[in-house]
Amino acid sequence: MQNPTIVIGVIGADCHAVGNKVLDRVFTVHNFNVINLGVMVSQDEYIDAAIETGAQAIVISSIYGHGEVDCIGMRENCIERGIGEILLYVGGNLVIGKHAFSEIESKFKEMGFNRVFAPDTDLELVCSLMKGDIEHAMQSEAAAGGVQ
Repeated sequence: MQNPTIVIGVIGADCHAVGNKVLDRVFTVHNFNVINLGVMVSQDEYIDAAIETGAQAIVISSIYGHGEVDCIGMRENCIERGIGEILLYVGGNLVIGKHAFSEIESKFKEMGFNRVFAPDTDLELVCSLMKGDIEHAMQSEAAAGGVQ
């Protein structure tokens, strides 16, 4: 399998850049082809970049606590733009206030995200899970293509 392409960035009005740079470096070291949109990224910018590059996944981070609001409708927007099956990942400090992570995870999965990562999730685990998901998605796509 060639290196999977992922689009990363920090969504909405969030201007926290350091974590984004760390993610870029870790993903690159783990053989992802990283398209880094930087900070203050709109949903349309993620989707445009994913379409332009043929990305297998979009990785959204948010540190300022408004990720829940910024991510509403992301899956629907992907569907509308023709990439409804793309893997969607989100992580960071996604909501304001103290909430059980299981509640946060459920909320984002209901919004169509494939995986939701807590701020303290080990990045080695993130890379491993994403690689597995992408391989599985590519195998499923190949199998479906062979049926036609």
